[in-house]
Amino acid sequence: MPDEPVEAVGTEGDADDTDDEYADEFPVATSSLGRGQPSEHEQAGGTRREYAILTIVAGVLGVLAAIELMLDYLRVLADPNYVPACDINPLVGCGMFLGSWQSSVLGIPNTVIGMVAFPVLITTGILLLVRLRLPRWYWRGLLVGATFGIGFVTWLQYQAITQIRALCPYCLVVWLVMIPFFVHTVARAMQNGSLPVPDGVRAFVVPNRWLITVIWYLLVVAAAAFGLGADWLTVF
Repeated sequence: MPDEPVEAVGTEGDADDTDDEYADEFPVATSSLGRGQPSEHEQAGGTRREYAILTIVAGVLGVLAAIELMLDYLRVLADPNYVPACDINPLVGCGMFLGSWQSSVLGIPNTVIGMVAFPVLITTGILLLVRLRLPRWYWRGLLVGATFGIGFVTWLQYQAITQIRALCPYCLVVWLVMIPFFVHTVARAMQNGSLPVPDGVRAFVVPNRWLITVIWYLLVVAAAAFGLGADWLTVF
């Protein structure tokens, strides 16, 4: 299918009527979120409200976390003795991260990347919430960005647990939003054809996207629990 231009498609009710017109071609279009079969609107680059709202929430929380980290970063630069308010105990705090080389691994503070990237999520979510259909090249770019983001977050998780051996509260917020954003972006890209996969893969990933998200969360929690080991005793 060639790339579709960005276009408005009317109200929520109109979209549901349109989906019904394609019922013969897409037998499960009316329950596409549950079974993985894309509706006509989703095939054309649109999505349902769930993903749009998730993307907006992820973007807003990500921007707020990035701003707070940037403010603390600037305060530390101005006063090396400054103690960030998020420094709760030896295991939970921002100061040890802001002073590490991992905080600027790409040559610029990681917070700058967040302040640039997360507004894109907010904008994307708003466009989808008003039922605009985004072209395939945009979905593929969003998927590339989500993949880079989750890869970077996973690397930072490894560094936090095994090298820095501490947890940054604002970083935890970024971890919290990036995991579901990545999983759901993959699911949506599968639905609209931006990420070609066998029907069986799509039929598994799309309806189980929240289950995959929860399992991912549990794996991160388990890694932190076991990886930090005796360091947890400093909290009590």
